[in-house]
Amino acid sequence: MAPKPGAEWSTVLSHLALGVVSLYAAVSSVQSSRGAAAGFLLQALAAATTLVPGLGTHEDCLAGAWVATVIGLPLLAFDFHWCTNGHLMCAGCFIHLLADARLKEEQATCPNCRCEISKSLCCRNLAVEKAVSELPSECGFCLRQFPRSLLERHQKEECQDRVTQCKYKRIGCPWHGPFHELTVHEAACAHPTKTGNELMEILDEMDQSHRKEMQLYNSIFSLLSFEKIGYTEVQFRPYRTDDFITRLYYETPRFTVLNQTWVLKARENDSERNPNLSCKRTLSFQLLLKSKVTAPLECSFLLLKGPYDDVRISPVIYHFVFTNESNETDYVPLPIIDSVECNKLLAAKNINLRLFLFQIQK
Repeated sequence: MAPKPGAEWSTVLSHLALGVVSLYAAVSSVQSSRGAAAGFLLQALAAATTLVPGLGTHEDCLAGAWVATVIGLPLLAFDFHWCTNGHLMCAGCFIHLLADARLKEEQATCPNCRCEISKSLCCRNLAVEKAVSELPSECGFCLRQFPRSLLERHQKEECQDRVTQCKYKRIGCPWHGPFHELTVHEAACAHPTKTGNELMEILDEMDQSHRKEMQLYNSIFSLLSFEKIGYTEVQFRPYRTDDFITRLYYETPRFTVLNQTWVLKARENDSERNPNLSCKRTLSFQLLLKSKVTAPLECSFLLLKGPYDDVRISPVIYHFVFTNESNETDYVPLPIIDSVECNKLLAAKNINLRLFLFQIQK
């Protein structure tokens, strides 16, 4: 065997030491915590895979696939939670289990041992996350193997087969293709030679899309110039209807904004009968005026995420004229990005958002 350079020997020794220490920790902790032992064992296995000859080849990816079977779940995310008995769940599945339990009015349980799980009972397993980050994973473009911790950077910046766009896309070029063909395409692209009239038609279409985005932000800035503006933090709490088949809904305690008393209500999938059977999940809400008014109260309002939440909500402005006879809005969509973000809200004990109210004066 040819002698290895010093740097390569150093890498081999570091992985060997990591594997030995992790294996010792797994054996030592198996009696006190099986979950911790499983994490240390995965760490040792991940270190061992780097010492196998031919790392990065197609055959070597079987090592990562074999380690994946240890926890019984595909390694799609770096965040892993474990139940009190040591069974592991990826972050996406963990949130989905909590959301499903909330919709069915049940206690969330581990899919393996059926013990109770919650955000307070389960915690992240950093040892497993570290081990998973070192496992080989296949690039979706070039099909080569890379450690998971490096895969995102490779796919975004380094892969020669990653999908990219022509630099003339701003003047209408629709080309999408592999990065290694970009130079050849741009040299032959016909868009730089188009006439001014042809380009103006393309730019007009792009301007229309841009105007819609600017219209929203201009509307918000216009509302901020109003004399009467109010905002408050609101907390949606889960409740159940009195029907034979109960349904989940949310409601806030009464709160005061603009010298009026209000309540917010929300519902899942527009009160669909079995929302837990649907993969697509949405939330809609309505604003109710609880005070009596002497004259019509015209308001614009919008909901945004709370100060400590990470859920992504797009700002949408709604408008309504409140009277004593018409004191509640229709249910309007809570503009959540996707079903994953909706599951985050459903999995939480309460939903914390921020409401802005703008009174329109004639």
